[in-house]
Amino acid sequence: MSSVSTPTSSGMEKDARQMHDDKPISPGSIAIGVVIGRMSEFFDFFVYGLASVLVFPRLVFSFAADPVSATLMSFAVFSLAFMARPVGSFVFMWIDRNYGRGTKLTIALFLLGGSTASIAFLPGFETIGYWSVALLALFRLGQGFALGGAWDGLASLLSLSAPDNRRGWYAMIPQLGAPLGFALASILFGYFVANLSDADFLSWGWRYPFFVAFAINVVALFARLRIVASKEFGEALAANELQARPVFEMLSKHAHDVVLGAFVPLASFAMFHLVTIFPLSWVTLFGGQSAAEFLWVQVTGAAVGLVAIVLSGLLADRIGRRNQLMIGAIIIAVFSFSAPFLLDAGGKGQDAFIIIGFGILGLSFGQASGAVSSRFGQYYRYTGSAFTSDLAWLIGAGFAPLVALGLASNFGIIFIGGYLISGAICTIVALSVSRALDQAVDPGETK
Repeated sequence: MSSVSTPTSSGMEKDARQMHDDKPISPGSIAIGVVIGRMSEFFDFFVYGLASVLVFPRLVFSFAADPVSATLMSFAVFSLAFMARPVGSFVFMWIDRNYGRGTKLTIALFLLGGSTASIAFLPGFETIGYWSVALLALFRLGQGFALGGAWDGLASLLSLSAPDNRRGWYAMIPQLGAPLGFALASILFGYFVANLSDADFLSWGWRYPFFVAFAINVVALFARLRIVASKEFGEALAANELQARPVFEMLSKHAHDVVLGAFVPLASFAMFHLVTIFPLSWVTLFGGQSAAEFLWVQVTGAAVGLVAIVLSGLLADRIGRRNQLMIGAIIIAVFSFSAPFLLDAGGKGQDAFIIIGFGILGLSFGQASGAVSSRFGQYYRYTGSAFTSDLAWLIGAGFAPLVALGLASNFGIIFIGGYLISGAICTIVALSVSRALDQAVDPGETK
């Protein structure tokens, strides 16, 4: 059978498709590629996030008046990646259309890995002064810009392969990468924090997870390129199901879908950082248990979140994705009333906050990506899903650690409950005014 060629195919992709013509890519292989790809992205993401609590406030922002101010500055730089991500999507969509998805992924993932590995060599403020802050900001912008280009369409291809009665199950598969990436990052940092002196950890121990991130990116690149170069993926492109379209052209047709799609997963995205990055900062700054102990609690929480994500797929197929997201938002709203008291109740309360919080997050986050992609017909699905996801992360998660720590440290920890419930309200309102997210897109729709 002849290989499939598309206007966006590079020569290397065409050759690779010919090599894979007799090696069909099964849905199981696609699922593995999706999970590996998302895990690598989230591992990079959380390695930086954990370092923004454990390392950068003391290494880069040591000039700050107090540890809380230093951590707030660190979280401000943390948010830069989310602002750069939509810009990255815009630029890399152009690269996709003109040079092929394999070229785009190769550039994006090497930029992502290179930015992450570069942070491992970062000198501190005591060595190069404010240049340390500038370099950290530059590398963080590089991470966000690259993440905008790492969108490969594999999740959409997996969704398009889903039977009508298994859409929730297929939608949750990409989300498994988040708890896996977080657990791996937490295990690495937990090991070094527990086994090194504070001086050794701050001098060189924290740098190793960033080197590991680069190695994982290389493995993920090859796993994803094998699928992108497959005959099945080429056929999907040829059918105009996963073509990169100009962002402004997509917005002219689907601006309202982008806005609604960005707000639908807001509850779970707001919750996302309030059980991963923010609580570690709270424990580190205000006590309750050691950072090493708390990191292992978070690994346990990630395991609970992994199980909850799987359950979300089963539940969504029974009750519908829209109902699943609505219930998840309501549970997050209820949890917001008890979350501040648990986090401020010492070690046992903090453990309960993490375990319960990850369970709730998994049930909601498991269907978040499906909520984004289901709003677009096949013609604009690839570009619309990517850009909407960028905006959802920017609005819902990009500033969550900064806002939560700022509110809690200045006005009391009770205010993180208000932050959570505001995200839940946005999700409930967006779901109420949007079309039913659990309905299949009309297969004949092309625009």
